[in-house]
Amino acid sequence: MMNKTKNQTSRKSYPTDLTDAQWKILTPFIPKAPDGGRERTTNMREILNAIFYLLRTGCSWRMIPHDFPKYQLVRHYFDACKKDGTWLKMHDALRGKVRRKAGKKTQPSAAIIDSQSVKTTEKGGFVAMMPVRR
Repeated sequence: MMNKTKNQTSRKSYPTDLTDAQWKILTPFIPKAPDGGRERTTNMREILNAIFYLLRTGCSWRMIPHDFPKYQLVRHYFDACKKDGTWLKMHDALRGKVRRKAGKKTQPSAAIIDSQSVKTTEKGGFVAMMPVRR
């Protein structure tokens, strides 16, 4: 079965591919191409599809199927989005939507502190846990 949309190439779809509704939600978070350069020719939906495929399957970058963009390009965009905070912005926005849908406030109102973390900071933090080297 071929899954063609105006934003996708004519390849067989994977279960990890974005739906049109999901793509519509994520599109505003995609960084624009830098000013002054040539127009972006990369299909950003396909970049995200490749990243979601990699994350879901656990394959290595070099093992991304050949019908996605080249793994080097996918990795470039993954790293750039990590560096500029795009992933964090997407996560925060989607978390808010999920919480509202579940009938909760957009932002969580509580935090959890691990008791082991508290104990180690009382002892002197990370340095107190380091074994002595001889």
